[in-house]
Amino acid sequence: MADTTPLEIELKDEAATHDLGLRLSALFAVGDLILLRGDLGAGKTTLARAAIQAHLEGHGLMEDVPSPTFTLVQTYESPDLLLTHVDLYRIEEEEELRELGLVEALDEGAVLVEWPERAEGEMARLSSDRLDIRLSLMPDGTRRAELTGTGSWAARLTEAFGPGPDRQAGSD
Repeated sequence: MADTTPLEIELKDEAATHDLGLRLSALFAVGDLILLRGDLGAGKTTLARAAIQAHLEGHGLMEDVPSPTFTLVQTYESPDLLLTHVDLYRIEEEEELRELGLVEALDEGAVLVEWPERAEGEMARLSSDRLDIRLSLMPDGTRRAELTGTGSWAARLTEAFGPGPDRQAGSD
């Protein structure tokens, strides 16, 4: 299936980012690759943390979700899905990815990757079910999320957010 037309979602505040994470977490499945792009401070870790915590809370689990900037990989297990949170900011060579076990993590669950542009070629080969999220910090302090689904994510995004070109998430 071809990529969807990107969904543009305005994130008015941190609560809206958490709401988007909650909505996305309900869509996670084994084999999913969620790629989080954006400048420093754009909200990649905030969104990943919200999605992971929402998934865990949906199973009655509470767990701290720190940034994997220094550990590179953090894993979280629920009864139905292993979530792997990866930060590639400090990766210098794509060969280093093999040591992170991303293929195995996709076999067992969903993988959320911050800074995927550090290993673009490898990311494209990992999964046909990809969700690309580009976060942008706007001049007024809000954020904008642009979501593009590949594979089964195309239909899941339309089902979850509807067919309209501009969606809102969060508190109104």
